[in-house]
Amino acid sequence: MFSGSFEACGNIIPASYVQQARNARKSRENQIRIFLEHRKWPSEGWDDTSIELLLQELSIMDSNNFPGNVGAGEREGRVISSLVSRRHFRLSHGIGRSGDITAVQPKAAGSSLLMKLTNCMALDVIKLAGVRSAKACLVLPVATGMSMVMTLLTLKQQRPGAKFVIWPRIDQKSCFKCILTAGFEPVIVENVLEGDELQTDLAAVERKIKDLGAENVLCVFTTTSCFAPRIPDRLEEVAKLCKEQNVPHVVNNAYGVQSSKCMHLIQQAARIGRVDAFIQSTDKNFLVPVGGAIVAGFDGSFIDAVSKTYPGRASATPSIDLFITLLSLGSVGYQQLLQQRKEVYSYLAEGLSRVAESHGERLLVTKSNPISLAISLERVTKALELNAAGVTQLGSMLFTRCVSGARVVPPGSTKEINGYVFTGWGAHAKNYRCAYLTAAAAIGMTKAEVDTFLKRLDKCLSKFTSKGTTIDELSSHCENGEEKEADIENKDNSTVNR
Repeated sequence: MFSGSFEACGNIIPASYVQQARNARKSRENQIRIFLEHRKWPSEGWDDTSIELLLQELSIMDSNNFPGNVGAGEREGRVISSLVSRRHFRLSHGIGRSGDITAVQPKAAGSSLLMKLTNCMALDVIKLAGVRSAKACLVLPVATGMSMVMTLLTLKQQRPGAKFVIWPRIDQKSCFKCILTAGFEPVIVENVLEGDELQTDLAAVERKIKDLGAENVLCVFTTTSCFAPRIPDRLEEVAKLCKEQNVPHVVNNAYGVQSSKCMHLIQQAARIGRVDAFIQSTDKNFLVPVGGAIVAGFDGSFIDAVSKTYPGRASATPSIDLFITLLSLGSVGYQQLLQQRKEVYSYLAEGLSRVAESHGERLLVTKSNPISLAISLERVTKALELNAAGVTQLGSMLFTRCVSGARVVPPGSTKEINGYVFTGWGAHAKNYRCAYLTAAAAIGMTKAEVDTFLKRLDKCLSKFTSKGTTIDELSSHCENGEEKEADIENKDNSTVNR
């Protein structure tokens, strides 16, 4: 409602009522104006009405929503389904132009504004989470793996003769496949075992650089967030080495934004050494649908070069999702989520330790991993003389009881990826000392979910450790789910003592 319209309304209904509505509208307009002027992430979250009002105003700025607009080109933002149009708030032009994903579109002033504002807020998030010296970031409409591909290809422009990527082993397919997809040769560095933890073999990384020749190495590709018992790479030492050898350093920080420890490692690594870019997922860190990632770094020109690597325009959906979510949460709301996650991590660690001990197992000591936890499955393996397939039935039993995300890793399994064979796949090492189960205390998880998970885990482990249980019976429990979930929840004998 515009000022002239409010005056006209005052001729229809009492002017005092109209003035109240006018004041409320002005309050929302001021909120939006301050956001546009400062381009900073609001501390307090916005209500849905204010967010929808801003999205409405932005969409009106796009040419496909102009009254009487005639589109004479091949891409005019036409959407035939009204349901699809509403789903995207009528922002159908996407973001970027053919040569640069951050370029402003003449037809899409509103979508371009949204993209720029989302990148500004994303940088605020990165700084708030702990990487305060970050200079630039870019929200990409592809998930983490493809964002890594784009980052590697950008480095290729700077080092055309380099073909090797030195990669401390992390058993997640996307991390490895992105190197192959970008057309480079991975140089796998096996981890070293210290206690229960698997960590970076720094000496091996240094040897590889010297053996291959620093000029032939595209980058060292490290990882922060990972499944226990692997812990974050020794980022500070690697960054210092990369600076000394003049080798780029890229960090896979897939779900590390939610961890102050992971972010501190990146900040310190950049302070004393070299970090060219670090990449994180939007869905894993900000509770939005899969499909986006943030590439951040300490040199604005490099992040700008990444944006120019993307060919053509791109979907605005990941930016819209993040834009809405960050405005809804505000920085205060996101900080609360981060604090809750830390509390849930401690709660899960205590609970897993109790359940493990009650079945003759133990919580692996991986204190350097701030998100993922693991319990041994040594007794389970030995008691029934299970092979790799037999141990993984525990994971299947949990899944049929609506527990997702927990991973059972048996010893000795192999995996082939594009001709590369990994022994001990899933364990980040050729011969880890035992089978184990992992679970993560990720952002958004609640203590109530932990309680339910522990009850179901206790019930499933009982099937493995009960006297007289056969492998065939375990298979039957796995395939049939054994009991309805409601029955599982109602039985007191599976309750974990607190």
